[in-house]
Amino acid sequence: MVAYVFPPAGGAGVQRVTKFVKYLPEFGWDCSVLTVANPSVPVFDDSLADEIPESTIIRRARTLEPGYAMKNVVSAGAASACQKQTGLLSKVKRCLKQTVRNAGNAILQPDAQILWYPAAVKEGMKLLAEQPHDAIFVTAPPFSAFVIGAELSRRSGLPLVIDYRDEWGISNRYQENRQKSGLSHRLQNRMQRRVLRQSSAVVATTRRSAESVARTATAAGSSPQVTAIYNGYDAADIGPATACVNEEAGSERKLRLAYVGTLWNLTSIEPVVTALLRLSETAPEVAARIELVVAGRVTAEQDAILDRLQETSCSVTREGYVDHARAIEIMRSADAQCLLLSDVAEAERVVPAKTFEYLALQRPILSIVPQGEVSEILAGCPFAASFTPNDVTGIANYLKRRVEAECLAGLPANKPQTLLTSDWSVSRFERRHLTGELAAVLNSACGFDPGISSEADSTPETNAPEEPTDSDSANLLAAVGTGGSS
Repeated sequence: MVAYVFPPAGGAGVQRVTKFVKYLPEFGWDCSVLTVANPSVPVFDDSLADEIPESTIIRRARTLEPGYAMKNVVSAGAASACQKQTGLLSKVKRCLKQTVRNAGNAILQPDAQILWYPAAVKEGMKLLAEQPHDAIFVTAPPFSAFVIGAELSRRSGLPLVIDYRDEWGISNRYQENRQKSGLSHRLQNRMQRRVLRQSSAVVATTRRSAESVARTATAAGSSPQVTAIYNGYDAADIGPATACVNEEAGSERKLRLAYVGTLWNLTSIEPVVTALLRLSETAPEVAARIELVVAGRVTAEQDAILDRLQETSCSVTREGYVDHARAIEIMRSADAQCLLLSDVAEAERVVPAKTFEYLALQRPILSIVPQGEVSEILAGCPFAASFTPNDVTGIANYLKRRVEAECLAGLPANKPQTLLTSDWSVSRFERRHLTGELAAVLNSACGFDPGISSEADSTPETNAPEEPTDSDSANLLAAVGTGGSS
């Protein structure tokens, strides 16, 4: 496995590859991991290292990148913040930062993590020479990892399986430090085509993304197996579903609305803030009974949006990035979990990683997303209330009804709730089950017998998902063959 984001780095992308490494041995696949020795990342979570089996071989190669703090000084976010300043000196500083950032973006293709390439390829080839391997699996972003994996595959002759945690094009459209020039896009399109031509199989995190990548592969003259394997939840992290554990009670009880994850332009908090501002004007007694909890990295732009609530009676708690255990605790304590996705081009193909832990916890979900794959996943979910991002009235009315029923009416904080009232089930998104799907992809890429059983198949598992129906399989897996088969 080639993974720039790997423990002790934190974040949702790290959890995906960590869970794959954790569960693949149950399906007959042992893993070694090539990662970075000095990751230039915004957050760390040492607790995720406990998920890695002791038998896993981990090799770390140093990157020549500056630290994340230094990169952030010349980032787009820093430049935007600088624009608020006036005066000649500030303008000069802003110009210099913009020049440095543009030069770095132009030279470092496809991203700054390409500075990891020399040491990563050297260390990767050393590992492949020391230990027999059957396949190379690479997860991205950063997309320079794909370039590294493709080179290792080319030199070793091993089949390459690439994992798009985000689509390359969508990342370049919305990332904070995205590439903007036409030349950069042309260079990266060429890089992506070369990687796809080297690949035996491709994995994406949503059905629509798998379809999009399959079209890109066809245009590149490549025909890899393309499969959708969602992000999911680990039953070992979640534990049994429970009712609300908001411990506040009596006349002071507040409705706790929690958002866990990164707030940026693709998951903007603005619809929630606008709804709360409206409630503070039309029903201040309701707004005073709402607590918004935000846990995760927040961009400067989203921080400014949250600041608009400072003059209202609604309380806002900003926890910053927290480890995974604390994130689960926050979600479990919420009266409602907030799921966000901005109404922007291509968002219909995106499913935020926290969606599945929200679902597994079986807490009420306030979903604010455009029509697309998220709304399809939530269709039929008995504890999800869905609104589009421009339906501020609907969002405000939902919060008002919840406050009036659960806070102003004086109901006990831990009143049991019957959340599952239908046959709808989240079990198909369990990480162990999804890792089995990855094992099937690896078996196919290597030409192994797809019917090989694993140790896990013979062991009863209380959290094992039900066998999916034909319709479930159609939604869950998109084995989108470029020749028209699936």
